[in-house]
Amino acid sequence: MEFNGYLLSLRLSQGNLPDDYPFNIPCLKSFPELAFHPNVTFFTGENGVGKSTLIEAIAVSLGFNAEGGSKNFNFTSRATHSELHNYLTITKSFRKPKDGFFLRGESFYNVASEIDKLDEELKAGPKIINAYGGVSLHEQSHGQSFWSLFMNRFNGNGVYILDEPESAFSATKQIAMLSKIGSLVDKNAQFIITTHSPILLAYPKASIYEMADGKITKVKYEESEIYRVYKSFLDNPKRILDNLFISNI
Repeated sequence: MEFNGYLLSLRLSQGNLPDDYPFNIPCLKSFPELAFHPNVTFFTGENGVGKSTLIEAIAVSLGFNAEGGSKNFNFTSRATHSELHNYLTITKSFRKPKDGFFLRGESFYNVASEIDKLDEELKAGPKIINAYGGVSLHEQSHGQSFWSLFMNRFNGNGVYILDEPESAFSATKQIAMLSKIGSLVDKNAQFIITTHSPILLAYPKASIYEMADGKITKVKYEESEIYRVYKSFLDNPKRILDNLFISNI
C-alpha cells in the first residue's frame, strides 16, 4: 500500500511556445501543472482536443518509441510525432520502474511487425514474442492481439501508457480489463490512459482529466462528459433516437 507511483506531475513550458501544431490546439497552448495519480490517470474528451498528442508526448518524453512498444523499440515507420515532448517537464519520484510499455492503437500493427522482424533476425535465445503469449500478434484478431499484449506483456513494477485501448475490446473485455488493471496496480504498476470508454473511466483509484473548451480540468467520474452522454442515452434511448430521426418521419 506504500507505493506512490513513479511519475508525480506534468508541466508545460511557460516560455514562448510556437504557434504551429500542436500548440494551435487550444488545450495544449497552456495548462496548469497536472498531478499524476499513483495508480491510474485518465485523459478524456472529444475527438481533436489533443488527448493522443499529449499522451504521445508524455511517452516520448519518458523514452518510449513514438509508435509504441517498450523503451527497447527504436523503429520508425514514419516520423509524425509532434515536438510537444520538448516542452514538457515530468517530475518523477525516487522509485524506478522496472518495466514499461506504450500502447498506441493506430500504430500497433507496426509494433507487431517489428516483433516478428526482430524474432526472424534473432540467432539465439528466447523469442521476443514469448513475452506476448507466444503467438505472432499478426496471427490473431485485432482484439485478441491487444488482449495477448495486455495479459502477457504487462507484469507490474512499471509505467504503462495506453492510448484508447478500448478500441479493440468489447464491453465484456473492458470490464475484464478493469480487473487486470487492478491486479497490476497491486503489483506497483502506474497507468496513464486516454479513453472514450465510460467503463474504463469508472476505475475507482484514478484521477480523471477532461480536455474541453481549451482547458484541462480534473473532474469526478459522474461529472465527465462521457458518463453524462452515455447515461443520458441508456436511460432513455427512444427519446434521443426520436429527437434524432423525427425529421425523417
